[in-house]
Amino acid sequence: MSVHDELTTVQRCLDDLLRSVGRLEKQLGSGGLEMRRVRADTNHLRESIALLRETAAAKEAPPKRPDLVTIPDTPYDPSLWVDTDDEGLGARDRRAP
Repeated sequence: MSVHDELTTVQRCLDDLLRSVGRLEKQLGSGGLEMRRVRADTNHLRESIALLRETAAAKEAPPKRPDLVTIPDTPYDPSLWVDTDDEGLGARDRRAP
């Protein structure tokens, strides 16, 4: 089974669980600590499955290609390099060996 199929199965089971919890809440009332905890846990589980679905969808999508940056062929302005050191290139006005 694919990840999508598994997540669909989990979502169906979760929907059944939510309906069952709703029926229990009507029978037992929603004021008890136990019922509030069960409701909170089912809501937390629903949020976790939604996050898992988003993550799985992002992994299945093809990777986005970064935008290409055009680099001009024209020379850079020499004033950009006035305050830099030519570290590793030898002394100024001489050629490197």
